[in-house]
Formats: sequence, structure tokens, C-alpha cells
Amino acid sequence: MEKVIEIINLNKVYKNGRGITDINLEINRGDIFGFLGPNGAGKTTTMKIMTGLIKPDSGDVKILGHSVMEEFEKSMAKVGCIIETAETYQYLTAYENLKQFSRYYKEIDDKRIDYVLEITGMLKFKNEITRKFSLGMKQRLGIAAAILSKPEVVILDEPFNGLDVEGMIDMRNIIKNLAKEEKTTFFISSHLIHDVELTCNKIGILYGGRMINIDTTKNILNNYASLENYFVSEVEQNGRI
Repeated sequence: MEKVIEIINLNKVYKNGRGITDINLEINRGDIFGFLGPNGAGKTTTMKIMTGLIKPDSGDVKILGHSVMEEFEKSMAKVGCIIETAETYQYLTAYENLKQFSRYYKEIDDKRIDYVLEITGMLKFKNEITRKFSLGMKQRLGIAAAILSKPEVVILDEPFNGLDVEGMIDMRNIIKNLAKEEKTTFFISSHLIHDVELTCNKIGILYGGRMINIDTTKNILNNYASLENYFVSEVEQNGRI
């Protein structure tokens, strides 16, 4: 299998003592990886390092064979992401926002913009100013922006945040279809454990800044009634619930 994401001995500790310690992880092409952990475990810190938003104390992240620390532009060339919040230019329409984002990439035309708006359920809001959008609508538009350039890797921090039930089902289907049909690799952090169970094929649990277990969803569900039961068991074994 082709390794698409490699996290190697990654460390980042803040003055308050929180952060991440010695994170190692490999994710293959077409995987949908679910990154789980309690609040403050270090998930967003890890994802910010993966996307070059902050620097680690030590260690490295390689995406498609390129070091984020040493070859940032090459490592990010085929990556789409949302970290923490899906932001927009609030005085522009949904279409105008994506048109603006398309300037950073080659060969993104109006047909592609309409396509990502359609699959995220935002085409009917194409010409509306985003200032008036609900949180769920902004999240859908953020997903559209993340997949606009046909990325090989998509990194999503809380992608189901603010979505209604229909929206969650739509997002799950988009992610699974892209992974299956285009071999897009997803790295997803979420507190909505049921959606992670229904979406991801591989799970990693971060606790206290350390990766405590990595397994396939299939193996987990062969041994536990649900991903939630597995998560609770793993966290209890490591000191808190």
C-alpha cells in the first residue's frame, strides 16, 4: 500500500505542559482516518502542524513523500483542509468565494465550482451572500472549498460541526465516495463518534498528547459493540473518562 501521510516522532509541548509527545502514524492512499481524543488531547495541534500552521519542537510530517517542514509548498500542493473553522469572505456569494479560492489552483473552471456546490448541497445558494449563512451552510461551503482543487489528501477538523442530520449523511457520503472513486485520503478529527464510526475505516486515539492506539474500524467493531464503547474503554485504561 502507498503511504500518503507519515507522522514521525512528532513533538510539540506548550508552556502550560499540554501538547503532543512522540506521535507516529502512517496513513495509506484511500484511507479515511478518524482522529479521536478528549478535549485538549492535542488533535488540533497535530493537524495544525500537518498543515504548516505551527512548527513542532521536533519530528516531521510527510505528505505524498514531501516534508511539511522542509518542502512546504510541495507537501501542500495536493492537500485540501479545514482547521477549526470554515471561514469565508462574508461580503461575497458562495460562488464568488469559490471563484476567489480557485485562483490559487490551475484548471479550476466554473464547471468544477458548480460541481462541488452541487455535491455539498450548496448549488441553490450559489448567488447568496455568505454573511447570511447558518453554521451548517458555512460548513458545507468549507467542504466545497476543501475539495475544489481535486486534492489527493483532505484534512478536516470537525467537518460535521453545525450540520443537521441530512447534512451529516451528505458529508459522510461525499467523503466515502471520494475515497472509493478517486482514492482521496482523508484525515478527520471529530467529537461526533457515531459519524466517525460510519465514515472512517481506520481509527487513532490520542490521549494526554500521546497516541494510545491505532486500529481498523472493522477490527474494533469485531471486539466492541460500538466505536463509543471502544473509545471509553481505551480512555479508561489510560486514566480518565
